[in-house]
Amino acid sequence: MEQDYGRRIEAMSLAAHGTIREAMEAIERGEMGFALLLEEGSGRFGGLVTDGDIRRALLAGLGLETLVASVPRPTPTVGRVEMSPEEVNELFDDQIRAVPLLDDLGKVADLAVVDRRMRLPISEPHMGEAELRYVTECVLTGWISSAGKFVERFEHMFAELCGTREAISTSNGTTALHLALLAMDVGSGDEVIVPSLTFIAPANAVRYTGAVPVFVDSDRETWNIDPSAVENAITARTKAIIPVHLYGHPADMDPIMRIAERHGLMVIEDAAEAHGARYKGRPVGGIGHIGIFSFYGNKILTTGEGGMVTTDRIALAERIRLLRDHGMSKEKRYWHPVLGYNYRLTNLQAAIGVAQLEKVDTILEMKRRITQRYRDRLRGIDGIELPPNAPWADNVHWLFSVLVDAARFGHTRDQVIAHLSVNGIETRTLFPPVHTQPIYDTGADLPVAQDLAARGVSLPSAISLRMEDVDRVAYALSKLRAHPAT
Repeated sequence: MEQDYGRRIEAMSLAAHGTIREAMEAIERGEMGFALLLEEGSGRFGGLVTDGDIRRALLAGLGLETLVASVPRPTPTVGRVEMSPEEVNELFDDQIRAVPLLDDLGKVADLAVVDRRMRLPISEPHMGEAELRYVTECVLTGWISSAGKFVERFEHMFAELCGTREAISTSNGTTALHLALLAMDVGSGDEVIVPSLTFIAPANAVRYTGAVPVFVDSDRETWNIDPSAVENAITARTKAIIPVHLYGHPADMDPIMRIAERHGLMVIEDAAEAHGARYKGRPVGGIGHIGIFSFYGNKILTTGEGGMVTTDRIALAERIRLLRDHGMSKEKRYWHPVLGYNYRLTNLQAAIGVAQLEKVDTILEMKRRITQRYRDRLRGIDGIELPPNAPWADNVHWLFSVLVDAARFGHTRDQVIAHLSVNGIETRTLFPPVHTQPIYDTGADLPVAQDLAARGVSLPSAISLRMEDVDRVAYALSKLRAHPAT
């Protein structure tokens, strides 16, 4: 990997006495918008020339065979390989987008680059021709609201994916959670057990009903809700459990379902981040009494915004459909026997969902390839702990997230984030434990969730990543590891 990056630096380099033509060729080879100028003989850094410098020189009348030394250009900003990410970051401004990092001999040992064209995103939607064609059909036929053939088709296809009898589309994943809780008659005076290490939506949805979210700790091996902590949190007021399949790794569902059966509790699987994941061969979303999914723009399958409720229980499905559509009776239009909500998905969004489901196997295979590349490249970096992958789980790695052991790696998690940002690599911290959020701050000590959140970082995980992009992330981490903080 390091040799590949060394070849990139070599490809974009030319002798300081080279011509404008040679500089243009080096810029093209490097694909980074600039070329490095090296002193003859010593190979020491002698400056850089950008595509903008070349363009202005040609417009001023200089020819292709003019020595690049004659091209007017600003004095380059350089750094040292031993500088911290924070120190390197301070070298950038609106005009400076690339900083060569020099070793003790004055040679280019590394590059720090900030360029939005080259920035690796944490996630992005995977759209194609089918999505455009189906949305266009909706627009041309006028079926753009919550009625239309794509809604029903999307629900049917998603039920097949999860192996459930029913799938009910909703406006987003949070409304799917709210509807699931309402269908189970969760309300004021009830308690619902949720993991603290997750996005805030499950706790908020519980609050919407008037019930109280009870936060429990995570299992260190899977990062998901700890079944033993669930057992210890049950009281006479407990009504339901919401295990979350965090970052695409299934929660350990069998013990949770046994606990629920012993105590007469309902289970809502929050699979918002786990489309296509499996637990002991079974699709998530079809194991608990109800499953919910999100189709937000950064999810594995997306409709921009959107959600889904999955279940085998016909009565629950009918209740959810009633609540989703203003509580309006199917038999009598504009007649509302219960308080309902407008939580419907549009036909436009469902059209995108259908197109996404038609290529779900391809999308999941792309995720597997990216995951395996990360594992292969990061396995040997001391202090970087790879994400969980239990033998009974098919983890779809919505986000490929790792833990940083600062003592072994030589840098903290936040220093890693700063270093990757300087190198044009977007990251995210893990979710802050919900029990520490201002609106839920309980003062509880949930050590596993707190430790994972403090050390975790999600790396670029977009379906569009190339293998060389993964290599670039791994190389940036390996270079940082080679220069521990003092």
